Amino acid sequence: MRPLRCLTLNLWGAEPPLDRRMELIMAGLRELQPDVVALQEVREVPGQLPNQAATLAHALGYHHVFSAAMPFAGGSEGLAILSRGAISEHLTFALPHSETKEQRILLSARVAFESLSAWIHTTHLNYRLAHGEQREDQVQAIDALVAARAEDTPSLLMGDFNARPESDEMRWLRGLTSLGGRRTYYQDAWDRLHPGEAGWTWASANPYTKVLEFLEPDRRIDYIFVTPMRRDGRARIRSCSIVFDQPAEDGVFASDHFGLLAEVQMAEDPN
Repeated sequence: MRPLRCLTLNLWGAEPPLDRRMELIMAGLRELQPDVVALQEVREVPGQLPNQAATLAHALGYHHVFSAAMPFAGGSEGLAILSRGAISEHLTFALPHSETKEQRILLSARVAFESLSAWIHTTHLNYRLAHGEQREDQVQAIDALVAARAEDTPSLLMGDFNARPESDEMRWLRGLTSLGGRRTYYQDAWDRLHPGEAGWTWASANPYTKVLEFLEPDRRIDYIFVTPMRRDGRARIRSCSIVFDQPAEDGVFASDHFGLLAEVQMAEDPN
């Protein structure tokens, strides 16, 4: 069985030039052919802006689920999961210590992949640089929710975590420290295949980051996490690359974030 191609991207909501950016995102997804896509900052405004995840899914032939996290500009903003295979179940969980007016959530979906099904999870954590303690509580809540749905098939956790790899919250997910006397472990897809490489997904090379320059561009804050690799080869990360990191000929980037694409072995394959 071929590896699962999974992609995560923060859409940057409805920021201009929106139509052109959506064209680039759609073209990129069509070229990259991911099996599952985790999207953050997905917007919809009744009568003005159709749900962005639904627009992409319908155009590209994906199943999709969307969960609104917070009201935004007369509509809502939230998370979405797109899947080539059917989505048999989806759940939304509120996370602790969300910012004022900015509820943070975890969206979980069970998706079909060839002869298997797997849980795919996506999130978007507090963005402020000083909110490390809040993010620590959020990742612990996420870990408990992911563990409660653990099955024989590996699980994936993707999204915009708004934290550097060396932060305590990310070190905890990577099994490098404890929080509150607890430990866990997920494979960090980028670090597994590119140890020591920067892998910036929020980068000053992208002019759209200048809008939020106080958030210190040139950081790796978007991740694909995979539950531990099994002896039989399940959960082996076959590849991981940064995507949507180049401008089009007219200088437009798809988003203010770069995306991440990984291939993960979901079935037994000791080779």
